[in-house]
Amino acid sequence: MDVSTFYALFSTTCFTLTGLWWNVVRARRDWTANPAMRRTIGGIYLSFLLPALMGLFAQVGGTETPILWRLSFLVVAIVGGASMVRLVAQARGDGTPASVRWIQAGTVVVYAAVAVIGVAPQIVAPLGLTGIQVEALLLIALVALGHALVWRFLVTEDVPE
Repeated sequence: MDVSTFYALFSTTCFTLTGLWWNVVRARRDWTANPAMRRTIGGIYLSFLLPALMGLFAQVGGTETPILWRLSFLVVAIVGGASMVRLVAQARGDGTPASVRWIQAGTVVVYAAVAVIGVAPQIVAPLGLTGIQVEALLLIALVALGHALVWRFLVTEDVPE
């Protein structure tokens, strides 16, 4: 699959997941009554929205104009990473389960990797991949982590009260 096709499908999927998450949250209004839970809900939302946006920017820049995807991935990764760092910092004191905090911390690490490769995509050359290909793998990891949080909230009862 070429990179442009991947990012087109990926962005569409992420925007669909964002909409599905809105429906879940709307159906669980009790979740939004708690500030800690609202923060976590927002973090999950960003786990789908920000990769979708990066996918759109990758389509615009593609391999022909790499500065567009590189700069956008850097900026969006900084926004996502900073948001997740804030969530992780607040999660310890607000009763967020350790498993959720670990997933959030993993998301910070992935955002950091996205930012680093956006700045220096040549560092992945020894892998035999281009920067935009490795970024695609990292975005898949972000969505998988977001999915892990969604799953955690839908199948367990020990979410922050």
